[in-house]
Amino acid sequence: MRTGISVFRAVMAVLIVAAVVGQLMTSVAFWKSEGVTDFPFFFTNYFSYFTIESNLLAAVVFSIGAVFLIRRTGADPHWFLMLRVSVFAYMVTTGIVYNLLLRSIPSPPGSSLEWSNEVMHTVVPIVVLVDWILVPGRAALAKRSILPVIVFPIVWVIYTLVRGPLAINQLTGRPWYPYPFLNPDLAGNSYGTVALYVLMIAIVISGLAAVGVWISRWRLVLRDSTGSAQVEALETAA
Repeated sequence: MRTGISVFRAVMAVLIVAAVVGQLMTSVAFWKSEGVTDFPFFFTNYFSYFTIESNLLAAVVFSIGAVFLIRRTGADPHWFLMLRVSVFAYMVTTGIVYNLLLRSIPSPPGSSLEWSNEVMHTVVPIVVLVDWILVPGRAALAKRSILPVIVFPIVWVIYTLVRGPLAINQLTGRPWYPYPFLNPDLAGNSYGTVALYVLMIAIVISGLAAVGVWISRWRLVLRDSTGSAQVEALETAA
Protein backbone atom coordinates (compact mmCIF):
# COMPACT_ATOMS: atom_id res chain seq x y z
CA MET A 1 0.00 0.00 0.00
CA ARG A 2 2.79 2.44 0.91
CA THR A 3 4.43 1.81 -2.45
CA GLY A 4 1.19 2.50 -4.29
CA ILE A 5 0.62 5.76 -2.42
CA SER A 6 4.24 6.73 -3.03
CA VAL A 7 3.80 6.22 -6.77
CA PHE A 8 0.55 8.19 -6.69
CA ARG A 9 2.27 11.07 -4.89
CA ALA A 10 5.06 11.07 -7.48
CA VAL A 11 2.49 11.12 -10.29
CA MET A 12 0.71 14.05 -8.62
CA ALA A 13 3.98 15.97 -8.37
CA VAL A 14 4.60 15.46 -12.09
CA LEU A 15 1.01 16.42 -12.92
CA ILE A 16 1.29 19.66 -10.93
CA VAL A 17 4.55 20.64 -12.63
CA ALA A 18 3.01 19.81 -16.02
CA ALA A 19 -0.03 21.98 -15.20
CA VAL A 20 2.12 24.92 -14.07
CA VAL A 21 4.42 24.68 -17.10
CA GLY A 22 1.51 24.09 -19.49
CA GLN A 23 -0.29 27.19 -18.29
CA LEU A 24 2.94 29.19 -18.46
CA MET A 25 3.51 28.17 -22.07
CA THR A 26 -0.10 29.07 -22.90
CA SER A 27 0.38 32.44 -21.21
CA VAL A 28 3.62 33.09 -23.12
CA ALA A 29 1.86 32.40 -26.43
CA PHE A 30 -0.95 34.75 -25.41
CA TRP A 31 1.50 37.47 -24.36
CA LYS A 32 3.28 37.23 -27.70
CA SER A 33 -0.02 37.48 -29.57
CA GLU A 34 -0.80 40.66 -27.62
CA GLY A 35 2.56 42.23 -28.46
CA VAL A 36 4.17 41.91 -25.03
CA THR A 37 7.89 42.78 -24.94
CA ASP A 38 8.51 43.00 -21.18
CA PHE A 39 8.56 39.26 -20.53
CA PRO A 40 10.42 39.41 -17.18
CA PHE A 41 7.53 41.50 -15.82
CA PHE A 42 4.95 38.97 -16.96
CA PHE A 43 6.99 36.01 -15.72
CA THR A 44 7.14 37.69 -12.31
CA ASN A 45 3.40 38.22 -12.45
CA TYR A 46 2.82 34.56 -13.25
CA PHE A 47 4.80 33.33 -10.28
CA SER A 48 3.16 35.94 -8.04
CA TYR A 49 -0.16 34.08 -8.09
CA PHE A 50 -0.89 32.37 -4.78
CA THR A 51 -2.32 29.49 -6.82
CA ILE A 52 0.97 28.90 -8.62
CA GLU A 53 3.06 29.19 -5.47
CA SER A 54 0.84 26.91 -3.41
CA ASN A 55 0.70 24.32 -6.22
CA LEU A 56 4.49 24.31 -6.49
CA LEU A 57 4.69 23.81 -2.73
CA ALA A 58 2.24 20.91 -3.12
CA ALA A 59 4.52 19.39 -5.79
CA VAL A 60 7.43 19.63 -3.34
CA VAL A 61 5.37 17.97 -0.60
CA PHE A 62 4.25 15.15 -2.89
CA SER A 63 7.82 14.59 -4.10
CA ILE A 64 9.33 14.45 -0.62
CA GLY A 65 6.37 12.48 0.69
CA ALA A 66 6.79 9.87 -2.03
CA VAL A 67 10.37 9.27 -0.92
CA PHE A 68 9.48 9.22 2.79
CA LEU A 69 6.82 6.55 2.27
CA ILE A 70 9.44 4.25 0.77
CA ARG A 71 12.31 4.99 3.14
CA ARG A 72 10.52 5.62 6.45
CA THR A 73 8.00 3.60 8.45
CA GLY A 74 7.35 5.89 11.42
CA ALA A 75 6.10 9.44 11.70
CA ASP A 76 7.42 12.05 9.30
CA PRO A 77 9.84 14.67 10.71
CA HIS A 78 8.21 17.71 12.26
CA TRP A 79 9.41 20.13 9.58
CA PHE A 80 7.74 18.03 6.92
CA LEU A 81 4.52 17.76 8.92
CA MET A 82 4.48 21.55 9.17
CA LEU A 83 5.01 21.82 5.43
CA ARG A 84 2.21 19.31 4.80
CA VAL A 85 -0.33 21.05 7.03
CA SER A 86 0.62 24.40 5.50
CA VAL A 87 0.05 23.09 1.98
CA PHE A 88 -3.20 21.54 3.18
CA ALA A 89 -4.42 24.97 4.35
CA TYR A 90 -3.16 26.81 1.26
CA MET A 91 -4.49 24.40 -1.34
CA VAL A 92 -7.93 23.94 0.21
CA THR A 93 -8.18 27.74 0.48
CA THR A 94 -7.19 27.99 -3.19
CA GLY A 95 -9.96 25.58 -4.15
CA ILE A 96 -12.57 27.38 -2.05
CA VAL A 97 -11.65 30.91 -3.19
CA TYR A 98 -11.43 29.95 -6.87
CA ASN A 99 -14.68 28.03 -6.99
CA LEU A 100 -16.63 30.61 -4.97
CA LEU A 101 -15.14 33.91 -6.21
CA LEU A 102 -13.16 33.42 -9.41
CA ARG A 103 -14.58 30.59 -11.50
CA SER A 104 -17.24 32.76 -13.12
CA ILE A 105 -14.75 35.48 -14.16
CA PRO A 106 -14.00 35.00 -17.89
CA SER A 107 -10.40 34.89 -19.11
CA PRO A 108 -9.32 36.46 -22.41
CA PRO A 109 -9.62 33.90 -25.23
CA GLY A 110 -6.43 31.87 -25.57
CA SER A 111 -5.00 32.91 -22.20
CA SER A 112 -6.08 29.93 -20.12
CA LEU A 113 -5.33 26.21 -20.42
CA GLU A 114 -8.53 24.54 -19.23
CA TRP A 115 -7.17 21.21 -17.99
CA SER A 116 -4.32 22.95 -16.16
CA ASN A 117 -6.80 25.32 -14.55
CA GLU A 118 -8.90 22.44 -13.25
CA VAL A 119 -5.88 20.51 -11.98
CA MET A 120 -4.50 23.45 -9.99
CA HIS A 121 -7.81 24.74 -8.63
CA THR A 122 -9.86 21.58 -8.10
CA VAL A 123 -7.94 18.32 -8.43
CA VAL A 124 -4.90 19.22 -6.33
CA PRO A 125 -6.91 20.77 -3.46
CA ILE A 126 -9.01 17.61 -3.22
CA VAL A 127 -6.00 15.28 -3.37
CA VAL A 128 -4.08 17.32 -0.78
CA LEU A 129 -7.10 17.15 1.53
CA VAL A 130 -7.41 13.38 1.16
CA ASP A 131 -3.64 12.93 1.50
CA TRP A 132 -3.59 14.81 4.81
CA ILE A 133 -6.51 12.82 6.20
CA LEU A 134 -5.58 9.30 5.08
CA VAL A 135 -1.90 8.90 4.22
CA PRO A 136 0.41 7.38 6.89
CA GLY A 137 3.30 9.27 8.45
CA ARG A 138 1.40 12.00 10.23
CA ALA A 139 1.84 12.64 13.96
CA ALA A 140 -0.02 14.93 16.35
CA LEU A 141 0.77 18.62 15.90
CA ALA A 142 0.65 21.16 18.70
CA LYS A 143 -2.06 23.80 18.62
CA ARG A 144 0.61 26.47 18.34
CA SER A 145 1.49 24.98 14.92
CA ILE A 146 -1.34 27.09 13.47
CA LEU A 147 0.71 30.30 13.75
CA PRO A 148 3.60 29.36 11.41
CA VAL A 149 1.10 28.29 8.75
CA ILE A 150 -0.22 31.84 8.31
CA VAL A 151 3.23 33.47 7.96
CA PHE A 152 3.57 32.80 4.22
CA PRO A 153 0.08 34.13 3.30
CA ILE A 154 0.75 37.30 5.33
CA VAL A 155 4.06 37.85 3.54
CA TRP A 156 2.37 37.16 0.18
CA VAL A 157 -0.41 39.70 0.83
CA ILE A 158 2.10 42.38 1.88
CA TYR A 159 4.20 41.69 -1.21
CA THR A 160 1.13 41.78 -3.47
CA LEU A 161 -0.30 45.03 -2.11
CA VAL A 162 3.07 46.79 -2.09
CA ARG A 163 4.02 45.62 -5.58
CA GLY A 164 0.58 46.18 -7.14
CA PRO A 165 0.71 49.98 -7.59
CA LEU A 166 4.30 49.73 -8.84
CA ALA A 167 3.64 46.92 -11.34
CA ILE A 168 2.15 48.71 -14.35
CA ASN A 169 0.73 46.24 -16.83
CA GLN A 170 2.13 46.82 -20.33
CA LEU A 171 -1.15 45.71 -21.92
CA THR A 172 -3.53 47.83 -19.83
CA GLY A 173 -1.35 50.63 -18.50
CA ARG A 174 -2.81 49.98 -15.04
CA PRO A 175 -1.44 48.53 -11.80
CA TRP A 176 -1.37 44.73 -11.82
CA TYR A 177 -2.85 42.54 -9.08
CA PRO A 178 -3.09 38.73 -9.32
CA TYR A 179 -6.75 38.66 -8.25
CA PRO A 180 -9.48 41.26 -8.80
CA PHE A 181 -10.60 41.28 -5.16
CA LEU A 182 -7.14 42.59 -4.21
CA ASN A 183 -7.26 45.49 -6.65
CA PRO A 184 -8.47 48.67 -4.89
CA ASP A 185 -8.75 50.48 -8.25
CA LEU A 186 -11.56 48.30 -9.60
CA ALA A 187 -15.09 49.69 -9.62
CA GLY A 188 -16.73 49.05 -6.28
CA ASN A 189 -13.41 48.28 -4.61
CA SER A 190 -11.41 50.29 -2.11
CA TYR A 191 -8.65 49.50 0.33
CA GLY A 192 -11.38 48.88 2.88
CA THR A 193 -12.99 46.30 0.58
CA VAL A 194 -9.61 44.71 -0.09
CA ALA A 195 -8.91 44.59 3.65
CA LEU A 196 -12.23 42.82 4.18
CA TYR A 197 -11.39 40.18 1.57
CA VAL A 198 -7.92 39.72 3.05
CA LEU A 199 -9.43 39.30 6.51
CA MET A 200 -11.91 36.74 5.25
CA ILE A 201 -9.22 34.72 3.51
CA ALA A 202 -6.95 34.96 6.58
CA ILE A 203 -9.80 33.54 8.67
CA VAL A 204 -10.29 30.71 6.16
CA ILE A 205 -6.57 29.83 6.11
CA SER A 206 -6.29 30.03 9.91
CA GLY A 207 -9.43 27.93 10.27
CA LEU A 208 -8.15 25.31 7.86
CA ALA A 209 -4.80 25.23 9.66
CA ALA A 210 -6.72 24.60 12.89
CA VAL A 211 -8.71 21.85 11.18
CA GLY A 212 -5.49 20.29 9.88
CA VAL A 213 -3.95 20.31 13.35
CA TRP A 214 -7.15 18.90 14.83
CA ILE A 215 -7.22 16.10 12.26
CA SER A 216 -3.66 15.10 13.18
CA ARG A 217 -4.60 14.89 16.86
CA TRP A 218 -7.99 13.28 16.22
CA ARG A 219 -6.48 10.39 14.27
CA LEU A 220 -3.93 9.84 17.03
CA VAL A 221 -6.79 9.36 19.50
CA LEU A 222 -8.60 6.97 17.15
CA ARG A 223 -5.48 4.80 16.95
CA ASP A 224 -5.29 4.59 20.73
CA SER A 225 -6.47 1.10 21.71
CA THR A 226 -4.75 0.79 25.10
CA GLY A 227 -5.44 4.24 26.51
CA SER A 228 -2.25 5.65 28.02
CA ALA A 229 0.70 5.95 25.64
CA GLN A 230 -1.19 7.58 22.78
CA VAL A 231 -3.12 9.94 25.05
CA GLU A 232 0.12 11.03 26.71
CA ALA A 233 1.59 11.81 23.28
CA LEU A 234 -1.46 13.90 22.49
CA GLU A 235 -1.23 15.87 25.73
CA THR A 236 2.50 16.50 25.20
CA ALA A 237 1.72 18.09 21.85
CA ALA A 238 -0.84 20.49 23.37
